Amino acid sequence: MVKLKVYWTQTAIKQRNHAFDYWNKRNRSKSFSRKLNIAIKERTNLLKKHPDLGKATNYEQIKAVSLGHYSILYLKQGSKIIISGFWDNRQDPCKLLKHIEGK
Repeated sequence: MVKLKVYWTQTAIKQRNHAFDYWNKRNRSKSFSRKLNIAIKERTNLLKKHPDLGKATNYEQIKAVSLGHYSILYLKQGSKIIISGFWDNRQDPCKLLKHIEGK
């Protein structure tokens, strides 16, 4: 069995960090962000074991796995899982379409 490794795109890192910044400011504490980060790590570790776990999207090869109010968008390429987005599902979906289409 091929061991998969997770890679984050710069866009996904920015989106994830934006979520952390939001919660840090809103709660005046990093406690929730730490919990969210642990949940993200657990979910990405699960993806390494079960890369077909996510739901197919309308975009070729991109799948989405849910994490509460967030979705982790990813694709599998060989022995890599590439996280291409970390999306807050409460945002305007048109913004997500622009992100995916590269506009």
